[in-house]
Amino acid sequence: MHGDATVVGGGLAGLVAATRLAEASADVTLYERRPEVGGRVRTETVDGFTLDRGFQVLFTSYPAVAAEVGNEGDVGDALDVRRFAPGATICRPGSRSVLSDPFRDPRAAVASLRNDEISFSDKLRTLALRHDLAKRGEDDFFAGPDASIREYLYKWGFADDYVTNFVEPFYGGITLDRSLSTSKNVFEYTFRAMSRGAIGVPAAGMRAIPEALADRARDAGVTIEAGEDVESVRTAGQGRIPFRIGRGDAEGATVELADGSTHETDAVVVAATPPEARRLTDVESIPTEGVPNVTGWYTLPAGESFETGERILLNAADDSPNAVVPMSEVAPEYAPDDRALIAATFLGETPLDRPAAGLRDDVRDALEAWYPGRDFDGLETVDTHRIPFAQFAQPPGVHAGLPEPDDPEGPVVLAGDYTEWSSIQGALESGRTAAEAAGGYL
Repeated sequence: MHGDATVVGGGLAGLVAATRLAEASADVTLYERRPEVGGRVRTETVDGFTLDRGFQVLFTSYPAVAAEVGNEGDVGDALDVRRFAPGATICRPGSRSVLSDPFRDPRAAVASLRNDEISFSDKLRTLALRHDLAKRGEDDFFAGPDASIREYLYKWGFADDYVTNFVEPFYGGITLDRSLSTSKNVFEYTFRAMSRGAIGVPAAGMRAIPEALADRARDAGVTIEAGEDVESVRTAGQGRIPFRIGRGDAEGATVELADGSTHETDAVVVAATPPEARRLTDVESIPTEGVPNVTGWYTLPAGESFETGERILLNAADDSPNAVVPMSEVAPEYAPDDRALIAATFLGETPLDRPAAGLRDDVRDALEAWYPGRDFDGLETVDTHRIPFAQFAQPPGVHAGLPEPDDPEGPVVLAGDYTEWSSIQGALESGRTAAEAAGGYL
């Protein structure tokens, strides 16, 4: 492959697309409007604490992660991943009970069996669901009839207690949708991923993922231009260029930067955010309805610890917060030696406008209710992340109508999780697919 390719956007999808093109001998320039790459997967340091931009976790069994970051090897070793204990702890005032995977966490099997939040029949049904999903091939997801997660679980026969006490808060954290109106496809794929691997965070924060991808891109010869905003992408000809093998006779495209300078190129990969990708390409099927998320980061006074058995705490009694996450217990590198770091997630539109003090008070009140006799008055806010567009909305049927990479006119292709499904897996896989499509123009 020879020719010049330009990638617009330095998120996960853009970095993978750029690397794949460069490794196939294309000359690749990537423009990223922020000072650093990563897109929505970013990490910052505040007062010595490592804070991911919104609560994010890595599913170590995602195949695209192994292919793009782990070099087909152990993702945990490649990214120095700190793993959460399987399952979660279901919390309500005066009560905490563990629900875990007996195959991956046999030490918690007895505690899970005694958990009276979930019926014994639903525990058996969960194992049957696990077995059913484990048999499916990679191409068997995101195809065929769809339904909401709630409808899907009721069709399987799960009781209200199981759905309300466990799935609502647990999958509220994954899909940012406690109503469980998200597509069942997301539930099935992620449920299988959890049965095959772990959920965790890199010791250096989630930024380790784009940093590893950027290192691979530079090694392949990609020129990364950070702090460069793209104003427009224009194709040379009018109308759509028909697909054919070896589209080398395509007239190319022009990328205009915000400063007025232009870059002529043979092919463009638009890997910007969904609203920006729609603006640059006029592809109307790009989803622009976002799902919000608010993450509060909190610490306890110096010397006070916070231990959960390295499990996420699910709020079964209320939705504010939806869940509390023991970040420094799982990843000690996230906090100074004498401090504990806790993350709490809040769902929906309302928390976007609530004062940080009110969110902190909800977390303090929840913790004091779950841990009777313990005082959390010293809980302090480190930072609050308010993200209006944390994922694109994924109601039932949405995946069948997502854009194809080659939907734009001319030698322009799309890369982003919005061509697959909203996840790290979707973003990485879309970058590979976009590179293959763009290669047809080179």
